[in-house]
Amino acid sequence: MGKSLGKYTFIDLFAGAGGLSLGFTKAGFENVLSVEYDKNYAETYQKNFPNHNLIVEDIKNITDEQIEDISKNIKVDVIIGGPPCQGFSIAGNIGRSFIDDERNKLFKEFVRFVNIIKPKMFVMENVAALEKHNGGKTIKSIVSEFEKCGYNVQYKVLLASEYSVPQDRRRIIVVGMQNNIKFMFPKKNNKKVTVKDAIDDLPKLKSGEHSKIPNHNAMTHSVQMLKKMSYVKDGGNRYDIPVDIRPKSGDIRKYIRYDSHKPSVCVTGDMRKVFHYSQNRALTCRELARLQTFPDDFVFYGNSGQIQQQIGNAVPPLLAYKVALQIRKALNDA
Repeated sequence: MGKSLGKYTFIDLFAGAGGLSLGFTKAGFENVLSVEYDKNYAETYQKNFPNHNLIVEDIKNITDEQIEDISKNIKVDVIIGGPPCQGFSIAGNIGRSFIDDERNKLFKEFVRFVNIIKPKMFVMENVAALEKHNGGKTIKSIVSEFEKCGYNVQYKVLLASEYSVPQDRRRIIVVGMQNNIKFMFPKKNNKKVTVKDAIDDLPKLKSGEHSKIPNHNAMTHSVQMLKKMSYVKDGGNRYDIPVDIRPKSGDIRKYIRYDSHKPSVCVTGDMRKVFHYSQNRALTCRELARLQTFPDDFVFYGNSGQIQQQIGNAVPPLLAYKVALQIRKALNDA
């Protein structure tokens, strides 16, 4: 018999706008602490989670003693977070591993928290490229750092659209467990949710038009841009645009139109040149938030560029929720 369902506790490091926190909160976990360095992200987090204990601080400035104090009075069950890993150009640096790369200090901060607090489990999210990076050596060194802290580690690249998220987004999820805990990743759901399923009920908008729904305001496009996009069909790309006005260079992920019959392309911090499947404009921040599975009552703060960054960098809350349910099951069964 598993233990009765109590409230498990979590700490969210590199909390961002709160995608992981939202998933874990919905799955019944209680927040002990969240850490976010960027003031724009922190404002969004604070206003959507007024009862969470958020520290707006560079994680490197939090001392070992402060970390110990956190866990003195409260048992922390899970540490979650997505530390930015920038050291992706290290393959050529002989004798310098991912762990020693200056730019990966933030990963080491995540390890430091885990090592001091010793939660029962941890969940670290990152870009899928981590799995193959440096011929697989990078993920091995990451696993080994956590093993030194006494954890069994599993990792898997999850494609969000296989878990009811209306978006083809690949992310690696690294899960650590203390010895007696058994964890299984969530089961895939083969019914894909399309872009149209996710956003079609929102009010139609023209370029530059606003609505009463929070974050559902269309950006203002130039006349030239509106002309170019008018040629791109549902699911089409820049090759639909007549040659004389077609952009000659640039990112192939730009000047495309969402395919209404498929999940969205991966949402990033800049989606200004990816167009609505049937309206002549880029998606609003609210539509992008829907593709990330944020509910409409989750309001983002900042200017539209900052908000797009917040949305693009988030973990889809629905994916976080499904992982959180599996974490809860593992803790119950232990």
